[in-house]
Amino acid sequence: MRFRIFTIPMLVGMFLFFANQAVGQTGTVRGNIFDDSGEPIISGTVRLFGTDLGTTTDIDGFFALGNVPVGDYRLVVTYIGYDSLSVPITIKSNSINYQRLTLEEGGVALSEITISGEREEARTEVKVSAVRISTRDIKALPSTGGEPDIAQYLSVLPGVVFSGDQGGQLYIRGGSPIQNKILLDGLTIYKPFHSIGFFSVFETEAIRSVDVYTGGFNAEYGGRISAIVDIKTREGNKKRWGGTASASPFMGKVLLEGPLKKINEDSGNSTSLLLTAKHSYLDQTSSALYEYAVQDSSGSLPFSFTDVYGKLSFVFGGGSKMNLFGFNFTDRVVYEGLATLDWKTRGGGANFKLVPPSSNLIIDGIVGGSRYDISLVEDSDKPRRSSITSYNVGFNFTYFGKNNEVKYGFNFTGLNTDFEFTNLFGRKFEQESFVSEAAAFVKYKQIFGKLIIEPSVRFQYYIADLPDLEIEPRIGLKYNATDNFRLKLAAGLYSQNLLTSVNERDIVNLFVGFLTGPDESLFKPGTTEKTDHRLQKATHLVVGTEVDVTKKIQINVEGYLKKYNQLININRNKLNVLDPDYITETGEAYGIDFLIKYNAKKLYLYGTYSFGFVNRDDGDQVYPTIFDRRHNVNMLATYSFGDEGEWEASARWNMGSGFPFTQTQGFYENEQFDQGTSTNFLSNNPSLGIIYSDDRNGGRLPYFHRLDISLKRTFEFSKYTKLQAIASVTNAYDRNNIFYVDRVTTKRVDQLPILPSMSLIFSF
Repeated sequence: MRFRIFTIPMLVGMFLFFANQAVGQTGTVRGNIFDDSGEPIISGTVRLFGTDLGTTTDIDGFFALGNVPVGDYRLVVTYIGYDSLSVPITIKSNSINYQRLTLEEGGVALSEITISGEREEARTEVKVSAVRISTRDIKALPSTGGEPDIAQYLSVLPGVVFSGDQGGQLYIRGGSPIQNKILLDGLTIYKPFHSIGFFSVFETEAIRSVDVYTGGFNAEYGGRISAIVDIKTREGNKKRWGGTASASPFMGKVLLEGPLKKINEDSGNSTSLLLTAKHSYLDQTSSALYEYAVQDSSGSLPFSFTDVYGKLSFVFGGGSKMNLFGFNFTDRVVYEGLATLDWKTRGGGANFKLVPPSSNLIIDGIVGGSRYDISLVEDSDKPRRSSITSYNVGFNFTYFGKNNEVKYGFNFTGLNTDFEFTNLFGRKFEQESFVSEAAAFVKYKQIFGKLIIEPSVRFQYYIADLPDLEIEPRIGLKYNATDNFRLKLAAGLYSQNLLTSVNERDIVNLFVGFLTGPDESLFKPGTTEKTDHRLQKATHLVVGTEVDVTKKIQINVEGYLKKYNQLININRNKLNVLDPDYITETGEAYGIDFLIKYNAKKLYLYGTYSFGFVNRDDGDQVYPTIFDRRHNVNMLATYSFGDEGEWEASARWNMGSGFPFTQTQGFYENEQFDQGTSTNFLSNNPSLGIIYSDDRNGGRLPYFHRLDISLKRTFEFSKYTKLQAIASVTNAYDRNNIFYVDRVTTKRVDQLPILPSMSLIFSF
């Protein structure tokens, strides 16, 4: 087994080599930084005053500085909006000095420290094609129905295309949804967005951070060939019981949190609980408030969903912690006279972080599982169904040096799929299988003066009838040319085994089923030559620059290329048993993304422009995908005003060029000959069949553009009690953005029209 012989000794050898570098007259300082409520400070700046040694805190507020020469120092912690903190520390040989520190709100910074955590992180981390989103960022966006949601924020990121309000999907730099891995506290969520595309299954108030990697991600992540969205939730309040409750015409939500065991200020130990639930009411309220938006005979919009999430957190002194979490997400769509769709996701697990008091090695891990079921019953077609059950076990190990960091880990995933689908020609596809994946990775970061280099390699072992070991090297580089100008690059190889039933000719992709890689032989596009493997593979290359124009203005420019070396799809056009069940394609996505931000005390401006191409080659022709949006613009503005900043106005405008579609060439009578040769085809009146143009996706829909606005007023009654009233308007100037045109009736169906709303959010 080359996997075992080569990988394990290499991992252990690399770790021992770097660990040995710490031996000598050096020590380690590490700790956790919190605010006065017990929440961790993310991206806070930590420095040893008078030296060039510094770092930033992670999402747990944790920091570590290794190989620090022995001596006395002053540890300085700064974060925007909080008073800076300075404490004396002593570093002893081969010892670890742990600090648990709390910042107080205020904003009086030490005069010597003027660097924000975000800027410092940009200088010390490679972070190519990476964006970190906070709850505050999500709330700054004008929200549909007054309900802020990560689904609405993701669509404003550069390189991200959103396909529509109903059954909408997110496409990230040319990757389809199945090629993007969505993680919740370390577990894969297979259906993260509800059928009404404004909302996800994730509760905004429970989110601690969202890390989006739109390409070129390092070897820590695997099993997908396009992008990663890593969502982590926070712990419940460690000091007091409280929560939020909100109501709008779209949904009602509640969050409850508090300590089962209050935090011990000396040891840092605590036990806390967080529970969230939300339920949509749009299918009931729309008949009275938005009747004009209903486009069928049902009298109401057909969407409904319910999401429940819970988390029990144990936090220990020294930075260690463990979380137990569980979730249940459901969705239902009823198009009267056409189709009924139901899906459900439920699961749970445990994740942990172990910080040994006498070792530089930090350990974290995840154990959990989930199940996703979906069914679609259409009046004209046979039902479709799909389920996927997954199990995941993973462990990571991190070592912090003076100017370097080593991280390696192991992961095992089991996938059980059950899929059934019947195509338009009556051919049934069935797959019931259990496959597993084992992976190991090594990531090493080293700072050489102005240059940061981050090579990594992933060993992805697909365990199936024909096992396949993929060795996927990846690299990330950043060069700090000046304090305000940086160059960056990332590249790597990627693979995945998971497939989806979604087809590019589906106008509304409501049914999203999953399969694993096929057992049968595959053939190269348009040929009878067998492929070398049965996986989907891609190669990424990203180059870019970051410019801090002023302390308030940042510009980011990235060019990217994704080569899809092999893609696998269900053969939806299978006519007889001899035709293959699966077909292969190749493709590529390339373009350039521009981002500019202006961040002042009261005014926040954000703008993006993306210029991109996405195409596929099926062996017969090269064609653009249905999400090949050539131009995409997003502009966001948020302004706070009032004596205490109690008012906040927000506006977001999105414009995108039209999506491609395959034009209609003609029609024919689709006679099924139900009575065999005795069928009277002269007097029958069969349904119309459609003849598509040979030029696949050769047409273009009109441009899309939409303005969303909101106005928020906050009423504070006490330190912990407040009420927010949010008035919002989605599609403010009532633009008729085309959804699709029924090819037979020629009836045009538009996206949702203007949707005004009012919501109330009570925090206590």
